[in-house]
Amino acid sequence: MSDSKPVKVLFVCMGNICRSPTAEGVFRHITREAGVDSHVTTDSAGTHAYHVGNPPDDRAQATARNRGIEIGDLRARRVREQDFEIYDYVLAMDSDNYEILMSLSPPEFRDRIHYLLDFADELAETEVPDPYYGGRRGFDRVFDLVEIASQGLLSDIKEKHLNQGRTSP
Repeated sequence: MSDSKPVKVLFVCMGNICRSPTAEGVFRHITREAGVDSHVTTDSAGTHAYHVGNPPDDRAQATARNRGIEIGDLRARRVREQDFEIYDYVLAMDSDNYEILMSLSPPEFRDRIHYLLDFADELAETEVPDPYYGGRRGFDRVFDLVEIASQGLLSDIKEKHLNQGRTSP
């Protein structure tokens, strides 16, 4: 492992109460399980201020809890201009939020903005759908997509950031 500063990951959706806190919770769980949580920090935010200060949606919390992940400690916040400089990865859940992030970001940091599902090569989907107005199955689907993408994201981080300095045998 590299002894450099932690890799910082920001997950972004519209209101920061469904998709992005689910992604944050799943990813911090995966990094903990992989033993790299001291090398990766996570956060989540929304492009809109609808729910600032609120915990994740009860349905998102229940879905995560049913899969052994607690996200009730998270609180919604809005994306800030300094986030683009702070975070190594700024991950949008869908094209609307991707476009908003691109318009808010200073040009020199736009290469840090990606779709979360860019890290899920095996999926046909390119966007994590918003489950807010749907039923329970929508939250399950979000969790499934986020889980697959999080594994790919962790692989990318390990390859690009955490294995630097290692020599091949």
